[in-house]
Amino acid sequence: MNGARYRAVMLTKVGGPEVLQVVELPVAAPGPGELRVRVRAAGVGSTDLLMLAGDYPYAPKMPFVPGYEIAGVVDAVGAGVTNFSVGQRVAALTLYGGYGELLVRGAEHFLPIPDDVSDVQAAAVILNGVTAWQMIHRVAKMRAGQTALVTGAAGGVGTAALQLLRLAGVKTYGAASLPKHGTVRKLGAISIDYRAGPLDRLTRALEPAGVDAVFDAVGGANIGRCIGAARRGGTVVGYGFMSVAGRLAILAMFANLYLGARLRGRRGTFYGITLLYRKDPALLREDLPKIFALVAGKQIDPLVGVTLPLLEARRAVELLAGGSVEGKIVLTNP
Repeated sequence: MNGARYRAVMLTKVGGPEVLQVVELPVAAPGPGELRVRVRAAGVGSTDLLMLAGDYPYAPKMPFVPGYEIAGVVDAVGAGVTNFSVGQRVAALTLYGGYGELLVRGAEHFLPIPDDVSDVQAAAVILNGVTAWQMIHRVAKMRAGQTALVTGAAGGVGTAALQLLRLAGVKTYGAASLPKHGTVRKLGAISIDYRAGPLDRLTRALEPAGVDAVFDAVGGANIGRCIGAARRGGTVVGYGFMSVAGRLAILAMFANLYLGARLRGRRGTFYGITLLYRKDPALLREDLPKIFALVAGKQIDPLVGVTLPLLEARRAVELLAGGSVEGKIVLTNP
């Protein structure tokens, strides 16, 4: 590429946000079957924190460019690619590589973005919207008239889940800190202050028999309370698990989620979008267009709490780790 270079944010070693460094990298031509995409928006999420800690099993060896999901414009098309063209807007679940001005990846990972969906909206729903949709409809198989509890309800996946559950006709409770209750209620859920007492007791004060499904982003000791908040025969879906540190703690948590739930008459299961995508990428290719259609039709509106320039990924990850942002953090590169 005649010495052309682009800027990206590199994860250089295990550590805090300070290990993220802005670097210049050589521009590469797309190979056969690949696209080169100019990134316009990239989502920031809990996976970034796992990558910083060196705990994400699907990350490449350091150093590498993180960035789990992107919206952008096709910049160059590799040989053999016939279903995309230069200038076309596309989105992808990249797993890594999104925090750069350019990204080269196999064309099979990209999906077109509808005209009525902005770059920021697209980046905000690739992970969050599909995660929420698949947990609700593919895992828990929720139906209108049922009840649900969402922990981390004001976060990126949480706010997506509240909107999709409302759309599905599910009566939903959202557990969040008190300052975030306005957001929870705005998205159609009944707010619960998880700091006011044990979550199972607080939930059963409102639903004495327990809820039909619990979607838990916290993990750790919270899993036991989530199992208690579900009715007998109900479902507890764990995802994310941001409060869990250490392999023994993780093993104990999974044992509680699967075996503990079963012993108490509930169904416990873990959902991971990356695991499912690697197993069957067709499911994301089927579900993401559904989410785009809901956004385009204004049936859901992804909550974006903060936008920052693409190369300020370090600041974005700091905000994410602080836990104060409601909704999604999106990096932009107009």
